[in-house]
Amino acid sequence: MTSQIKTALLLGLMTALIIFLGGALGGRAGLVIAFGLALVMNIGSYWYSDKIVLSMYRARELDAADAPGLHRMVEELAHNAGLPKPRIYLVPGDAPNAFATGRDPHHAAVAVTEGILHLVSPEELRGVLSHEMGHIKNRDILIQTIAATMGGAIMMIANMLQWGAIFGMGSSNDDEGGIGGFGAILLAILAPIAASLIQMAISRSREYLADATGAELSHTPLALASALGKLDSYARGHRVQANPATAHMFIVNPFSGHSMGNLFSTHPPTEDRIRRLQQMAGR
Repeated sequence: MTSQIKTALLLGLMTALIIFLGGALGGRAGLVIAFGLALVMNIGSYWYSDKIVLSMYRARELDAADAPGLHRMVEELAHNAGLPKPRIYLVPGDAPNAFATGRDPHHAAVAVTEGILHLVSPEELRGVLSHEMGHIKNRDILIQTIAATMGGAIMMIANMLQWGAIFGMGSSNDDEGGIGGFGAILLAILAPIAASLIQMAISRSREYLADATGAELSHTPLALASALGKLDSYARGHRVQANPATAHMFIVNPFSGHSMGNLFSTHPPTEDRIRRLQQMAGR
């Protein structure tokens, strides 16, 4: 519940930032236009997010004959979660990782890489799959799409502020709330940074929640903890081919060894995630 509350507060903070930027832009009309454009841009990615991401990584759907053991694991975990069984995909490549996608539990897919099938044990793989089922159960794709929509609106309003300041549009004495040229440029720089940090904080919060949900579904938190340790160790020791825009979807950050610190990471520190899972096992 703590992660859910934190997510709600962070989404509320993004909403407040949009309202503040709308006022700074000069009134309600600018806010409505910017938010409407961002919504149109992001609604397509929400409805087609699974197809876009799966095609990006050349994922191939696996049927029960291709991977009977994998299908049994996913079917059991879906049953435990009270959800429809998601489609299962295989991503070519040696880098071990996994992700879930789809706009809701009825249109969900779980993808695993070839590398993870070779790196982890069957019990650890079940732990990884339970984490991905946790994302599906918690509707994280929907939440992250809402955050992306808000982030897009913030970026668009910030650009409007920047160009308005450059061409002398708006006034610091404006009754509608204009803030002047220098203030507009400063806000146009800082607002997208703040929005990105909030989105990353939401992503980290959802990872903690998916770990906890997955551990409850599988009843083996230590198996997930062990898998996380192996995956993080690989990511730190190898340079992987992945799209930074989709880094938040994977169970571990594929760029763990090349990040700029925890503040700019889409994932919480793996050590913290392992410690929490070990505490769950102890309870």
